[in-house]
Amino acid sequence: MQLVEIFKSLRPQQWIKNLFIFAPIIFSQNIFNLPLLLKTIIAFIVFCILSGSLYILNDLKDLEEDKLHPLKSKRPLASGKLKKFHAILAFIILSSLGFILAISLNKNFFIIALIYFLLQVAYSVRLKHVVILDVFVIAAGFFIRVVSGGLAIEVPISSWLLICTILLALFLALSKRRHELVFLEKNARSHRPILEEYNPYLLDQMIAVVTASTLIAYCLYTIAEETVAKFGTTKLIYTVPFVLYGIFRYLYLIHQRSEGGSPEALIIKDRPLLIDLFLWIASSVFILYVKL
Repeated sequence: MQLVEIFKSLRPQQWIKNLFIFAPIIFSQNIFNLPLLLKTIIAFIVFCILSGSLYILNDLKDLEEDKLHPLKSKRPLASGKLKKFHAILAFIILSSLGFILAISLNKNFFIIALIYFLLQVAYSVRLKHVVILDVFVIAAGFFIRVVSGGLAIEVPISSWLLICTILLALFLALSKRRHELVFLEKNARSHRPILEEYNPYLLDQMIAVVTASTLIAYCLYTIAEETVAKFGTTKLIYTVPFVLYGIFRYLYLIHQRSEGGSPEALIIKDRPLLIDLFLWIASSVFILYVKL
């Protein structure tokens, strides 16, 4: 029974974030290179293990606060279904296993995995209480995933890809903060003290900035000389409508449906958004790998 509760504490529904690790192998046109694909899959597993262990650590630290939260109180630790001793033991074993797998790939991947781990620990302990920096740390997690995907297979990563990733990640992180602020209303500050530093108007202003920046950066990426030279095609511009729709749909869900608290869950349960994501991936892969 405790194993089941430990698995729930790893929050497997959150592992969809780790799919960012596959971006370098896709955009380096190596998706059909089986040895490199295997390394990317191992890197994905490493981040699933490490991020899962970090969720356990975070639940241990925020145990008393989570007990007062309408949703977090149902988590295994907060509800009492998972014992603290078993949670601590699981954290130690899983984090150790993650680093063992990381070093088996290469030293650089191990270093970036360690940086990710330490940054998340720092976030859990202190940085989540520092205004603005808190959302930058959340966004940095996505950025590091993309970098780790490149280091795992030892291929250079386009600066454009990194810029688009950090902007998109900031968009998701700010949207998450907005949802928390609106959803929890008057109780927001007691559940997450940093929310006292924000208000919906401020977050909407920030979201507007990164939304526009993300769209412009992606459009420029598709027509940049280095992109055209690397892929030998100018047709990536045709994937822009999918990016536009995806961002507009997400904004609609944030403002009209009061969603956005869990980006990974939202993508899975919102069919139009999921279809759009699939079409963007399919069209990108087709353009990059099928020369017309």
